[in-house]
Amino acid sequence: MANNKEKLFSEFPPVSTEEWMAKITEDLKGADFEKKLVWRTNEGFKVQPFYRQENLAGLDTDTKPGEFPYRRGTKADNSWFVRQTVSTKDIKAANAKALDILGKGVDSLNFCCCGRLIEGADLEALLEGICAECVELNFGTAPALAVKQAEAIVAYLTKKGYDLSKVRGSISYDPMAFMMKQGIACDLADAKKLLEVLLPLKKFRCFTAGAGLLADSGAYCYQELGYALAWGNEYMRSLTEAGARSECVAKKIQFNLSISSNYFMEIAKFRAARMLWAKIVEAYKPECHCQDKPEDGICRCACKMVINATTSKYNQTVFDPYVNLLRSQTESMSAALAGVNSITVTPFDAAYQCPDDFSERLARNQQLLLKEESHLDKVVDPAGGSYYIENLTEALAQQAWNLFLSIEDEGGMMALVKAGKVQEAINATNAARHENAAKRKEGLLGTNQFPNIKEMSEGRAPKCCCCKAEGEKTVATLDGARLASQFEELRLATEASGKRPKVFMLTIGNLAMRQARAQFSGNFFGCAGYEIQDNLGFKTVEEGAEAAKKAKADIVVLCSSDDEYAEFGPAAFKAVAGSAIFVIAGAPACMEDLKAAGIENYVHVRCNVLETLKDFNNKLGIK
Repeated sequence: MANNKEKLFSEFPPVSTEEWMAKITEDLKGADFEKKLVWRTNEGFKVQPFYRQENLAGLDTDTKPGEFPYRRGTKADNSWFVRQTVSTKDIKAANAKALDILGKGVDSLNFCCCGRLIEGADLEALLEGICAECVELNFGTAPALAVKQAEAIVAYLTKKGYDLSKVRGSISYDPMAFMMKQGIACDLADAKKLLEVLLPLKKFRCFTAGAGLLADSGAYCYQELGYALAWGNEYMRSLTEAGARSECVAKKIQFNLSISSNYFMEIAKFRAARMLWAKIVEAYKPECHCQDKPEDGICRCACKMVINATTSKYNQTVFDPYVNLLRSQTESMSAALAGVNSITVTPFDAAYQCPDDFSERLARNQQLLLKEESHLDKVVDPAGGSYYIENLTEALAQQAWNLFLSIEDEGGMMALVKAGKVQEAINATNAARHENAAKRKEGLLGTNQFPNIKEMSEGRAPKCCCCKAEGEKTVATLDGARLASQFEELRLATEASGKRPKVFMLTIGNLAMRQARAQFSGNFFGCAGYEIQDNLGFKTVEEGAEAAKKAKADIVVLCSSDDEYAEFGPAAFKAVAGSAIFVIAGAPACMEDLKAAGIENYVHVRCNVLETLKDFNNKLGIK
C-alpha cells in the first residue's frame, strides 16, 4: 500500500505558483488578470482566484478548537442550541407553545416580552412544566424593564429550588439597538445594577451586542463585525470604569449576529469575530480565579465570545417566498460550520406575516436536518486550514478591526449611536445595495433575477411584526428596508392596477441571439409582474407585428442580433405603428440611427432595471 501511494505521488509532481500563473496568463490571452479573475469584495479587500499552502504563512493555524484566541471555536465540540422565538402576548398560549416545541427539537426558548414586564404569577405560568436547568431560557425586553425582569427571574428560580449555577440563558438588555430601532434615547444607567442582580446566575448573560440589526438593515459583513466589537467594548469600558470586574462583565456579554447568504464570508466572519473579541477582552486583563490559573493570571475563559446567529431578514422576499428556505438553509449551514453557540432560523414567511405553525416547523427542521442527518454537530471547524477561508478570515478581521479602531477614536459605540453616525453609515450602505439591486449588480433570485412570472401575491404584502415602543423620538433610526422591497412595491402596484400588461417577444433573425434576448427581456419585464409571451420566431417583421396586434400586446420587444437591428428595427417599429410600446432588446451600435428613426425604448444589461420598469408602468398608466 505504501509503495502504491509513493508511486501515485511520483506521477503527479508538484506545480509551483509561478507555473500556475504562467498557465493562467497564457489562457487569458492578454486580458488583465486583476480585472478578469480577482474579486474585490464589498468589504474592500481582494479575493484571489486561487490559494495555495504558502498563503497560510504567517497565519495562526496551529491552535485547536477551544484554545485561545478561539479562531477555531470556543468549544472542543460543535454542538449548538436550536432556538425559536415565542411571543408572550398570551401567557397561557406561550407556555403551551413552548412545551410543544421543546418536544420537537428546540432546546433554546426566546421569549419575546414585547415591552412588558413578566413577573410573579405570569412568569410562573409562562414557565410551568419547563425545567430551567434542561433548556436555555432567553428573554427579550425593553432596557427600562431589564433590571426588574432579572429580579423576577432570579426570584422565580430561587423559589423553585433550581441550582442557579446550572441555569443557562439570557436577558436581552440592548439600549443601543433599542435607540437605533425605536428612536428613543436611553443609556447604560441600569447596566451595573443588572450585572449585580444576575451574578448568581453564572451561565446567564444580559448585555447584548445586537449587531444583527445592522445586517438586517443592509450592513456589509465587515460593518456588522466592526460595530459588534465596538458594541461589546462599550459594555466592557463603561462597566469597568464604574468599578465592575472585567471578567464578570465579559461573561455577561452575548452577541446577536445575522447570517447573510455570502456562504464562505459568513464562516470567516464568525471565526474572525471570536478571534478579535478574545484579544479585546484580554486587554482588560480579566482575573482568573481557578486553582490552576495561568502564570499571567488572565482568565481566558472570559475571552470566549458567545454568539446567537439568526438567518437574515434583509434578503427575504414576498414573491417566490419558498426561495427563502434555500437562503436560510445555506445561511444556517455556514453558521453551524463556523461553530456558533445557538442558531435561530427566520421562518420563510416572516417578510409578509407573523410566522405560522407551518413555517415555524420548517424553520426548526432546517436545523435538525443539519444535526441529525448531516451531522454538522460532530465536526469541529472544518474550515480550519482551508487556504481560502483562512485568508478570508484574516482579511475580514483586518477590515473589521480598522472600523473598530475608528469607532473608538470617535468616542465609542454609544456616542456614535446617539449622534446618528452609525445609522447614517448603515443607511448609506443600504441605499447603495438597493441601487446595486436595481441594476442587478446584486442579484436576488425570484425578485430582480428569474422571477416567477405566473405568480400572484394572493394577498401577501410586506409586513413587520416588531413591537413599537412609546416615547419621544430623538435619535436617528435605521432604514431597515429589505433588499427586495422596491421591486415588491413595483410588482404589487402592477397587480393593484387590475390589469396585467402583456409583453410580446417579436423574435426574428439570428436564432441564438433572438432566443437569448427574448429570455433576457422576459426576465427583465417579469420583475414588474408583466405577462410574457415568447415566440419561436417570425419570417418577417410584418408577420410578427400582426401576431402582436392579435395578442393585444401592450409592449412589443424586438429580439434579434445587433447586425440585423439596422434593418429590422425601423421596419418593425413601422409595422407596430403605435399599437403598443415598441422596445429593442440590446444596445446595438446603430442605436443613434434607431433613435433618429423614433425608437426610444431599449432594455439591456446596463439598464437600471427598477427605474426602467417604473417608467414603463407610468407609460402604461400604472401608478
